[in-house]
Amino acid sequence: MANVIDITGLPPERIVFSPSPLAELGAALHALSEPGHHPGLHGWVTATSSALKTDLADRLCEADFLWRSARSDLLLPARPGAALADELDAMDTIDDERFVAAAFEITCSISYARCTPSPLVDAAERARVREMAAARGPRQAAFTDRMLTDPDGLRIWLRRLFEDCEEAFFGDIWRRVGMQLAADARHKTELLRRKGLAETLAATSTALSLESGPGGGARILVDKLAGGRTTAFEHTDDPGVTLVPTSFGWPHLLVSHAPGWRPVIQYPVASPELPAPATLELVHQRLDALAHPMRMKLCRSLSRGPHTTGELANAFGITSPEVSRHITTLKKAGLIQTRRRGRYVLHQLDAPVRAPGPPLRRAARPAAPLVPGPGLLLVAG
Repeated sequence: MANVIDITGLPPERIVFSPSPLAELGAALHALSEPGHHPGLHGWVTATSSALKTDLADRLCEADFLWRSARSDLLLPARPGAALADELDAMDTIDDERFVAAAFEITCSISYARCTPSPLVDAAERARVREMAAARGPRQAAFTDRMLTDPDGLRIWLRRLFEDCEEAFFGDIWRRVGMQLAADARHKTELLRRKGLAETLAATSTALSLESGPGGGARILVDKLAGGRTTAFEHTDDPGVTLVPTSFGWPHLLVSHAPGWRPVIQYPVASPELPAPATLELVHQRLDALAHPMRMKLCRSLSRGPHTTGELANAFGITSPEVSRHITTLKKAGLIQTRRRGRYVLHQLDAPVRAPGPPLRRAARPAAPLVPGPGLLLVAG
């Protein structure tokens, strides 16, 4: 499956590579809430989590559905700013109905690509988001009720939360990685100018590719479990596609393609160091588990992010019991992790065993892993 971004007729200068402080903060918050999926960041996660004040940690827990399992579109700005304050100012200009709808559209359901009413004005949508929040826990349910009843007050609360994160830990992070992300964006921009979009996408991520469309058209394909379609002209006042580098994102590749929003892709610029090789016996067991084509498809999808049994069954047209049998085999081989989140059971590929990863391409300038750590000055390769 793939998300398709139609770029037919789009001028090359409308494909923009740019770092975003807000998107990087979202990636960092995701890593803090899901440390098991980011093995190269364990040291940073441990140090940062232990240094958080109790009040800030509690508030992050309240709002974590915005970045834990999926990333809210609010955290992927189409026009990145130079500083976090600039992007928060831009976020403040979004009207309440659009803001709240974007905050709660954080699942990979098929409704994401359709125009749905805001929960502020539609009772059915309001009931849906309350049910989703209740499944995540009482703190998240309370947060949801506050946003539905007092969106202006909650928006002020959320901005203050991000500002407190900047003061507590993110300001130091951005000073260390922001310049390197900007350098990666400049390199990709130059590669786009010299080599064209197809080679630039291939150098950006193995999950990105360019496909010719009918009548001489062109489409960017983003390899993801949930399929979706959009166009670079979705935002009529600001057509284009924005690609945002992140030092925290591996192994995720995120794409925002909601109706009316300019498409945004967030891609990791480096992979963290992987653990020691598995034993020969375990390798044999894993090869046997992956011999079945359906299990290969499941692993490919779960490498992009966590999904429930039902989501996998719907995506591949098989029954939930069949998915469960395949998941059991993959778990025995140590390839899959499973955890419960409220009423949902989520499966995901165990990131440390996802080795050795794609080789570095000559077109993409080699860089040192951008793994932020306390007191560590990061240098580009």
